Amino acid sequence: MANKPNIPKGTRDFGPVEMAKRNYIFDTIKSVYALYGFQQIETPAMETLHTLMGKYGEEGDQLLFKVLNSGDYLKKISDDELAERNTLKLQTKLCEKGLRYDLTVPFARYVVMHRDELQLPFKRYQIQPVWRADRPQKGRYREFYQCDADVVGSDSLLNEVELMEIVDTVFTKFGVRVQIKINNRKILTGIAEVMGEKDKIVDITVAIDKLDKIGLDNVNEELRNDGIPEEAIEKLQPIIKLEGTNDEKLDVISKVLNESALGLKGVEETRFILNELKKVGLNNEIQLDLTLARGLNYYTGAIFEVKALDTPMGSITGGGRYDNLTGIFGMPGLSGVGISFGADRIYDVLNALDLYPKETITGTQLLFINFGEKETEYCLPVVNQARKAGIRTEMFPDSCKMKKQMNYANAKNIPFVALAGENEINAGKFTLKDMTTGEQCLISAEELINRLKS
Repeated sequence: MANKPNIPKGTRDFGPVEMAKRNYIFDTIKSVYALYGFQQIETPAMETLHTLMGKYGEEGDQLLFKVLNSGDYLKKISDDELAERNTLKLQTKLCEKGLRYDLTVPFARYVVMHRDELQLPFKRYQIQPVWRADRPQKGRYREFYQCDADVVGSDSLLNEVELMEIVDTVFTKFGVRVQIKINNRKILTGIAEVMGEKDKIVDITVAIDKLDKIGLDNVNEELRNDGIPEEAIEKLQPIIKLEGTNDEKLDVISKVLNESALGLKGVEETRFILNELKKVGLNNEIQLDLTLARGLNYYTGAIFEVKALDTPMGSITGGGRYDNLTGIFGMPGLSGVGISFGADRIYDVLNALDLYPKETITGTQLLFINFGEKETEYCLPVVNQARKAGIRTEMFPDSCKMKKQMNYANAKNIPFVALAGENEINAGKFTLKDMTTGEQCLISAEELINRLKS
């Protein structure tokens, strides 16, 4: 008995309608990236584990998909090593490659390898799938696309401003109301310094990042479990609960961080970005959120996160400044900042809100009915003319019952059908049927093409 076909959990097939929707997302994002001078690159699906490991924290390392070496992968493994069942030790010998976890680390690797070819600052965008061995659930997949844009080789905060403009422009084009959240890792480090727990910055930020998901009490409990004293946790409370306008929040946090030079630098950077965005004028709200931490270890400055306002969904865009990422590949001192659109979550948001423009998911516009050899010969030149005019056109390949061909048109949501039988051929015309209204008219080939072009 043949095995029932299936696909791995956390992955999906996409049919023609779904692909039309996804391409609408990709094309919209690409067009905005290009508008701001970003250039497209691609990197391999697989990277060496040496490139990937240690870049995403302990959790990230565990979620990396490792690729088993090809050929006789047990050749260099002794019986004693197999019997020992030391997974970590065996892993390093059995797997030299892994599927990329995100697009930022491969990009950093790309920059270092191609440094002599790049004009700095280098503005790149990249739209490719990434893989994470996470537990599949709604809005979380094991294979998903990221749509990244990064600027490397520039310390200017104008890059952050520009990326926020891109975010705002993209979601305005989609018709999705969003809230853009901004914070700065320097502020978070400053908070840790003021708490007297500088060495616990990762634990603190990871806990803070979960505030929306698990609530204040559970965050405090997690901090206690991480060994942070009650006095330090108490100092953190007014910061977590901070309310008011962005300017008011910055004024308060400036006072709290008056003994932390790094923290005040973060306040200064954030204030600059927000002030410049006021001048530009965004269509969507941008909010300073001191609970925003972003889990990835490589962020060093401004951090961003975007959530849809009209449908429940996790983060649909995120990013930030990373000063040290290329240093791990032997190229220190190169600063970068980037954002990543989560295409799969955006797909779900647009579906939930029914925001896909009708024209984006329309495939074939015109179908010519096949009545036989003579009729087909009459139709084919016009089929060609219609395609040259930019009208998405099909000729039904088989001469079969009219009902079957009409059912085909209905199933594919083809809005117009052209018919040419003996009467039409004698008159040198076509019957054009509007499949939505049922109306039909006798028109020339030229009139048919002009009508569908408009």
